[in-house]
Amino acid sequence: MVTFCIILMEAADNESRLERIETCDIKCSKGLDCRWKSRFLFPPPCQIPPEGLTTSGVFQNISLSTVLSCEERRKCSLHLKIQTRLLLRDSIHGVSICTSSPGLIPNCRVISFSRDSRERLSGTLVDTENNCTQISPSQNVQIVLETVPPYCGTEWTGIYSAPGCTNRDLQNHVPDCITGKLLYKVNPEKKSLTVNVTEMREGHDYKLRLCYAKGPICLGTGPLLVIKKEDPIKRVTLSYSRPVPCLCIEGWSAVLDARRVQVCPFRQHVEDLWTGINFDPMEASLSWQPLCPVTARVMLCQKQEDGDCIVLPHTSHNVTRQKVRFTGVESHPQLCMKFLVGFESWIRCPFAEGRFTAWVASVSSHPEGVMLSSSIPGNFSIELCEVKSAVPPRTCQSKGNLTVTAETHAPVKIQIPTEVLQSAFCLQIQRLDVTYAAAVVHCFDPISQADSSNPTWIFVLVGVLLTFIILTILWLHIRITVPQRTLPKKKTGLCPYEKQKDCAAGPTESLQGESTPLGEVLVPDSPQSGNNVKANLV
Repeated sequence: MVTFCIILMEAADNESRLERIETCDIKCSKGLDCRWKSRFLFPPPCQIPPEGLTTSGVFQNISLSTVLSCEERRKCSLHLKIQTRLLLRDSIHGVSICTSSPGLIPNCRVISFSRDSRERLSGTLVDTENNCTQISPSQNVQIVLETVPPYCGTEWTGIYSAPGCTNRDLQNHVPDCITGKLLYKVNPEKKSLTVNVTEMREGHDYKLRLCYAKGPICLGTGPLLVIKKEDPIKRVTLSYSRPVPCLCIEGWSAVLDARRVQVCPFRQHVEDLWTGINFDPMEASLSWQPLCPVTARVMLCQKQEDGDCIVLPHTSHNVTRQKVRFTGVESHPQLCMKFLVGFESWIRCPFAEGRFTAWVASVSSHPEGVMLSSSIPGNFSIELCEVKSAVPPRTCQSKGNLTVTAETHAPVKIQIPTEVLQSAFCLQIQRLDVTYAAAVVHCFDPISQADSSNPTWIFVLVGVLLTFIILTILWLHIRITVPQRTLPKKKTGLCPYEKQKDCAAGPTESLQGESTPLGEVLVPDSPQSGNNVKANLV
């Protein structure tokens, strides 16, 4: 495949290659002695042809082509080669060739035949060639051929278009067509382009810039940089802001009316076009204009919970270069702009992050219904609806509607029937005083409605819980601390202190005659007395 492509490229180069000549000259058929000279700009009037001269058959065949005359490899000029074949007569002394272009003075030359040669070759077909007429790329040339002297009815007229600078041979060798070749490297992190220039026009500086290509013109952006002809390194760095498809590098030789070359590194970055969406809150208008020419469809849509964007009716516009503008647009986060190019689509939501937000609607539960508040005055449509599916996107099946007017930061109460409040229900809210608005569905849980409509029982529950916690903490405190508070141990038949002389009676008498105080712990002195204490405690 690579070999096949190389062969095709070489074949195309060979087809575009023009014939070379060392010097311009005239040529005639063998045996025909000819020479050329300049002719007066205003020729004499035509003469009546002599007997035997057929006017329609004088010029049999005429061929026009372009050749190159080169002083150096990259310094060639274009010449028009005119080949003629005519039926020679003794009365035809030569051929007059005039070339002219709009705005230019005609250039006329005469190829004259010697008398001996025209008498000798009279009645035969002879060829002449002239390649000394210099022309420019893409020039339209009018050619007029006449006999000398001019005989009426023998004139031939034609128009020739010279090859343009799209010809590869001209691009490489004709100074007017040499634009230089641009090689670039993109650095997306620094947003810069490093450009190397090769095959510049010799002896001239070179200019480079970034521009936005819009049809035949390229609107410049950023500074104009110049590479000096004496600079050994033909390299510059250009910075860009956004990599859009029509952002191009443009270069040309620093001469008057120099031909320019453009390379566009970001032609595939179509998705970067969908920026620059503007919103005017005073006029409530949303507008966008493509930075680059593009064939696209633009429309408004409302983004759903599942990510899909439902197109709003009557909002589709076809654009190429012109600005598209929507008037009367609600600045809602779900209201977006959708772009279609072929089978691809892109969605941009300018209000998604709160930018340009002109109003905000909030819905909150209320003991007597639902409250709607707005930061600006507006009319709203409220629909009580039943949602069949809990999975997005949720659609509203209307069960009644009303219209309310909201003032700035003045909540409006929406009356909802009591039986509805006790079950799950939804409200679809849409602004009416704009042309394009989002229809937003708010759904309510009956449990959250009960919680918010009767908040008193919440405080009662909190009080009960706090009381229970406090009592529990006190009880645990008593259980832990009371057993640790012990009175002095009362020993039966013994003195509690060594210095005490009068001691009480024996153990049985003491246990039976005295009661144990609350919280007192008895510690026996002997195993026997210990058994008696256990019996009393039990």
